Amino acid sequence: MIGRSAFGLGSWNTWDRMDFGDAVALLRTAVDAGVTLFDVAHYDMGPHAEGSDTDVIFGKAVREAGIAREDYVLCGKLWLWDHPRTGFARQLETSLGRIGTDHADLVVVGDYLDRPDVPRLVTEVAEQVRAGRIGGWGVNNWRAGDLDAALAFADREGLPAPEFAQLKYSIARRSMAEGPHYGKHWGRLALQASDVFEGGVLLGNHAPTRKIGADVGGIRASIVDVSAELATIAAEFGATRAQLALAFCLAYEPVANVLFGASRVDQLTDNLGALDLARTHGTEIRAAVSHLQADRGVSPDGSW
Repeated sequence: MIGRSAFGLGSWNTWDRMDFGDAVALLRTAVDAGVTLFDVAHYDMGPHAEGSDTDVIFGKAVREAGIAREDYVLCGKLWLWDHPRTGFARQLETSLGRIGTDHADLVVVGDYLDRPDVPRLVTEVAEQVRAGRIGGWGVNNWRAGDLDAALAFADREGLPAPEFAQLKYSIARRSMAEGPHYGKHWGRLALQASDVFEGGVLLGNHAPTRKIGADVGGIRASIVDVSAELATIAAEFGATRAQLALAFCLAYEPVANVLFGASRVDQLTDNLGALDLARTHGTEIRAAVSHLQADRGVSPDGSW
């Protein structure tokens, strides 16, 4: 299921950054182009306690666009910031209710600061799978040892195991996705690449005014330098920086799909050009940007 759509549209700071009519048009254009995976979460817990309505807007917009529930894959989030006080059943009741559906095809069990009780998490996810609220699950930027434990416990107990890992992965950030700790699981697990534009920094927006992802390893200043050279390399391939960044990810074999945010139809249309670019020049692109990795000194096992 995770690999049916090469691209996925993310929800954080996405649907609430545009007019409602533009959101409807963007969703309709995406599905018609084969982009059928949507990463949608309720952002109101821990560091994401923002009171965001992006999930509510998505639910209304997808219905207004005339997109049937069976025609897209909904990938939700389960947060660990307030877990187990706020359990997964309660989180799903809230998030699915806000979207206006009774199930998520997939969920990503979120990242964390304190080491989680892995057996408890796996067991609790399994309960929601059995209840029909979710179809499968993955992990988001977990420490590699905790992923190992989750896979082993699920296998031993005959419970649904993680199917994919949603990791920060880009031209600049590669240590986890390409390192040995996660690498040993590619084949069993699929890779879902996220934060591929570094919140726009890789595309030349060096001082974003909106909230963007965490700067793991404190390397964002180096990524600013990477973005300048990226423009030159992209021009050599007759591509935009966004297309080059997406094609880089798509050309990595473990990648099942790539998440990005778009707030305009023209952005989405431009990004779709990365599919052909990856097919025709993927290997060349990865070679051309190999020196631009900025996180060589960051731990590859998620132990930041």
